[in-house]
Amino acid sequence: MNKSTDEPEALRHREKMAKRKALQDAEVASKTIVEKGLLIVHTGAGKGKSTAAMGLLLRALGHGWSCGIVQFIKGGWETGERAALARFADLISWHTMGEGFTWETQDRARDVAAAESAWTKTRALMADSKIRLLVLDELNIALRYDYLPLVEILAALEARRPDLHVVVTGRNAKSELIEAADLVTEMTLVKHHFKAGVKAQEGIEF
Repeated sequence: MNKSTDEPEALRHREKMAKRKALQDAEVASKTIVEKGLLIVHTGAGKGKSTAAMGLLLRALGHGWSCGIVQFIKGGWETGERAALARFADLISWHTMGEGFTWETQDRARDVAAAESAWTKTRALMADSKIRLLVLDELNIALRYDYLPLVEILAALEARRPDLHVVVTGRNAKSELIEAADLVTEMTLVKHHFKAGVKAQEGIEF
């Protein structure tokens, strides 16, 4: 492309981006709420729900926030994220309360008891004024199997203090939770290496 044809194209691009910037600036200016504790839900059949939550938690740690993590289902595995985040022990309150996936335990009463203990810990962390971000990993699974009363969980989440951000992960999020949330992201499964025979790998799945 020579200079004579390049310049009109560059001009069109600048004009297009100037219009885009004006629209974006107007959109940003229309927002009036400066800070609000968000209820965030990561759901869907695709991989990456807990991973995204951990990324958000890492961002919060970068700003010096105190954070909490309660894992409702997962248990037993030593994960890379927990090992890495242990370096921020002064800022993180981490609690793995599950005993593994439900098909592993095959004991509903035990699963319900574990979920109830995890919820008790959650309530304690929600009451801790130092914590600004709380990740409730796989809470959606506990709610899907009715291990916990949905109405009680929703009431507590909605009554949380105004500056507390809560992230709930797990597939099959209840419609009532989705309705109550400020931000919902659904991970869509397009392709997964597990279907091709690749087992869970250190550094990727855990």
